[in-house]
Amino acid sequence: MLTLEYWYLLPVSIVIATVAMASGIGGGVFFSPLFILALKLEPSVAVGTALITQLFGFSSALIAYLRRKLIDFRLGASLLIFSLPAAAIGSISAGAFPADALKGVFAIGMFFIGSQLYRSYRQDKRARHGRTIAQADADRSESVLVDRTGKEYRYTIRHKAQGRIFAGLGGALLGMISVGLAELQMYHLVGRCNVPSAVAVATSIFVVVITLFIASSGHFYRFATSADPGTLSQVTGIVSFTAPGVLIGGQLGPLLQENVSPDIAKAGIAFLFIALGMLMLITLV
Repeated sequence: MLTLEYWYLLPVSIVIATVAMASGIGGGVFFSPLFILALKLEPSVAVGTALITQLFGFSSALIAYLRRKLIDFRLGASLLIFSLPAAAIGSISAGAFPADALKGVFAIGMFFIGSQLYRSYRQDKRARHGRTIAQADADRSESVLVDRTGKEYRYTIRHKAQGRIFAGLGGALLGMISVGLAELQMYHLVGRCNVPSAVAVATSIFVVVITLFIASSGHFYRFATSADPGTLSQVTGIVSFTAPGVLIGGQLGPLLQENVSPDIAKAGIAFLFIALGMLMLITLV
């Protein structure tokens, strides 16, 4: 039965999804700590609820980016080969970890991803002092994408082996702690490959949506078959407000992405990840 207990999650979800979809990161980095620290959910339940919520948000954003014709499907398919099986393994493994261990994995994951995003930000700043790698890649580009407005994007995918490793690691982290795949992909595509930000965000979201479906299905099955019937009821009550919120934010995010400096977004998110990791560690003490 639907109650208004979690009504406040609707506006909160709109804000979270808008920021997440504009930057290409996973909303789980916000939702999981929110569910653990504010709602006092068990980490494994919080992760599963965050994944189900993200599935709605990323699906909404995917539609928006499909309309803008910004997705590199060939690149996305090459990453899905590694992210899908890893996500299934991570999802199955999540229930086997004690609550504090899962919190610790989450905190360490936040530190790692935040540091990698900050490193990518610093590399971008240094590149602007001279002729950037992205400009050089455009001269001999292997990939060409034209969006709905006719704007042309030229780029070359470099460090492909690293991209596959990050897709596998990110998929496993996504299934286990609800974050990791989108963040590592953004670091790789923007920071290491110099793929244009708009294309990187859109393609990352395409990969995450499909991977999220696999990861969230595993968690939903665990909730449905749980010995505690209250778990599924609680998750349903939360998602009934977070789902419409992220559906709205998923449409607003791509609009925000056009008007926010990628540097500001990247630096801000990097520090936010590190701060969230510290906050999670404090709760373990």
